[in-house]
Amino acid sequence: MKRIVSAALLFTTLVSGSDQIPAPPQSHPILLKGGTLHTVSGDVLKNTDLLFEKGKIIRIERNIRREPDMEVISVRGKHIYPGFIAATTSLGLVEINAVRATRDYAEVGDINPNVRANVSYNPDSELIPVARSNGVLLANVTPLSGIIPGQASLMMLDGWTWEDATLKHPTGLLLNWPNMRIRSGPQIKKSAAEQRKERQKKLQVIDDLFAKARAYAKYHGVNPKPVRYPEGHDLRLESMIPYVNGEKPIFVQANEVQQIEATVHWADRRKVTIIIVGGRDAWRVTDLLKKYNIPVIYQSVLALPTRRFEDYDQAYKTPRLLYEAGVPFCISGTGSSFATANLRNLPYHAAMAASFGLPKEEALRSITLYPAEILGVSDRVGSLEPGKDATFFIADGDPLDIRTQVEQCYIQGKKIDMSDRHKMLYRKYRQKYKQSGRLKPSQH
Repeated sequence: MKRIVSAALLFTTLVSGSDQIPAPPQSHPILLKGGTLHTVSGDVLKNTDLLFEKGKIIRIERNIRREPDMEVISVRGKHIYPGFIAATTSLGLVEINAVRATRDYAEVGDINPNVRANVSYNPDSELIPVARSNGVLLANVTPLSGIIPGQASLMMLDGWTWEDATLKHPTGLLLNWPNMRIRSGPQIKKSAAEQRKERQKKLQVIDDLFAKARAYAKYHGVNPKPVRYPEGHDLRLESMIPYVNGEKPIFVQANEVQQIEATVHWADRRKVTIIIVGGRDAWRVTDLLKKYNIPVIYQSVLALPTRRFEDYDQAYKTPRLLYEAGVPFCISGTGSSFATANLRNLPYHAAMAASFGLPKEEALRSITLYPAEILGVSDRVGSLEPGKDATFFIADGDPLDIRTQVEQCYIQGKKIDMSDRHKMLYRKYRQKYKQSGRLKPSQH
């Protein structure tokens, strides 16, 4: 009982302290005057106006005439960017990893294709405003555990409920591909034969499940709904129908060469659509990925080399290698539950890739337009274009530069509360040092 009380107190202490209020829908046209618009899909437009109404971008032109019902905001000297998109994250599914009650990214069992990420999404998470304050306005939230953890959902980082926040569900089905490499060494307890047997067992589970789901889909495609499936209604198989039919993509977590190659050939054999997630060794198999036109959600920019003989900057320059090879890709954080609190650093993953050869405009696209294309929402978000959602932010400089401050965010035209726990703590401890006399008058 003491442990439960202590955990509850710890949770309350750590997550309380800020009072962000979800924004109401946009009620009137807003005109941003004279900013620098980074459209991403096209040119950088200086001294240009942006008009948005009812959550949509209406016009992007110079010298748009002011109407009586418009709110006009001068953004001269400021930069406007489309909201960053985190292609894989457990944001909203975990708050504090050390507190079990705040972890909701894993279900019991290895096979859970019917699990939906969005229904477990916590719109009151303190981590959401922190990520939002650095321009991350959309997140593809993914469950993590087992062989098939469930289905991912693309969430807007504002809303009273998960229904309010959901932009698209599902974006895809998660599949954690088994490790294909046989490991050796004193720390490895299982023999090579045992490892092969375990690997084959997991691969067989995947194959059998997809074969059964395909049979289920075929049966229901031929027979009307009232007819019962011979083995009864199966919610897990029902949820897999769009995936075995190739209508929706499967996010396959695969990092090593053997995993990626096995995944690609399996997908070709099964006639399913896949997206590689992780992709640490994707630079080694670019010809294969390009041949089958398979996108990569690259998660390892800020990582150490995997092998002793690899270049020290291999992880940093892999996005450049994928770009030069013509492999469709985007950049994401690690996707680990432990990295959720650091989702705000997404633009710096892209910045590191740019520092090691990826063209700057491609680095920006890798966290805006490219994830939107991979997730199937590029008609709504990912760039600044008339007709798209008014989901963007205003900054005082280049957001890939750590010194830049994001001043205001809009999600579907809603003006977002920019307070967060980090800012609250900053103000609090400035007062501490101000009161103690440690701050110089110029720093007040």
